[in-house]
Amino acid sequence: MQDPAKQLKTRTRLPPLNALRAFDATARHLTVVKAADELSVTPSAVSHQLRILEDALGVQLFTRNKTRLKLTPHGEAFLPSIRAAFQMIASAAARLGDTVMVGDLVVSAPVGLTSRLLTRHIGEFMIAHPEVRLRLIASNDDKEVYLPSVDVCIRYGTGIWPERQVRLLSHVELFPVCSPAMINGPQGVRTLEDLKNHILLCEDGGAEWTRWLLASGAPAAGYRMTEMGNAHIAIEAALHGQGAALGDSLLVGDDLAEGRLVRLFQNSVPAKHAYYMVCRHEACEHPLVAGFTEWILGKARGG
Repeated sequence: MQDPAKQLKTRTRLPPLNALRAFDATARHLTVVKAADELSVTPSAVSHQLRILEDALGVQLFTRNKTRLKLTPHGEAFLPSIRAAFQMIASAAARLGDTVMVGDLVVSAPVGLTSRLLTRHIGEFMIAHPEVRLRLIASNDDKEVYLPSVDVCIRYGTGIWPERQVRLLSHVELFPVCSPAMINGPQGVRTLEDLKNHILLCEDGGAEWTRWLLASGAPAAGYRMTEMGNAHIAIEAALHGQGAALGDSLLVGDDLAEGRLVRLFQNSVPAKHAYYMVCRHEACEHPLVAGFTEWILGKARGG
């Protein structure tokens, strides 16, 4: 019979941290391969850590078949405590303050948001956190969402990114904008009919413009639309007096406030999608990611 003191010591000994991380990642993905990708290790290393943990606990945590894993009742009972423990550790680190805002931070964001918002304000974040080494990737490609080398993504989309934590950044409204020179020029814009004298700059074959025109009570026929590739280019062309673009309320806020663009009409339509913060579950509470997230949320709210 095992000595009671030795048995108590065995039960109170903490399992290895790497084994717990492997368990948490594998429980979320239910495949060793994806867990290994998240942790930037080999699948065999994850399997080894799971065996260490099961040996330390004396129970089986997963049942295995050819393609997927499934938590056993022991695994299901163990998982909430492990996730709560990791959350407590992350929260405690975040509460230590700016002294932990040190290191590399890789952020991926759409071209429009990068050029129209981040490039104008990112210095504020860098001055507040001088020990952060920031890298910006201008992209709305979902491949970065699943790259372990990218810490946080800002994405314009539906809000559905499997196996990632998603947080709403901002809903947006769409409305026409143009340069002051265009609205005040010889062919100024006072009515919807006046828009027929100008190019409507679009990024989607004119679908959003058509939606706005119909919502404003105008038939969509008779307007000249020009495809510009993306919203940022369309807005940039409008700044240079090339026509009217549909402004995204998050992207054109600074331009409107500083008089580079003016709003045409008060009618707006809600965008079909919204902006979201997307990151790996284990990264979202990291002080660098949490600090950047709170900062960009403040900018989206006009702070």
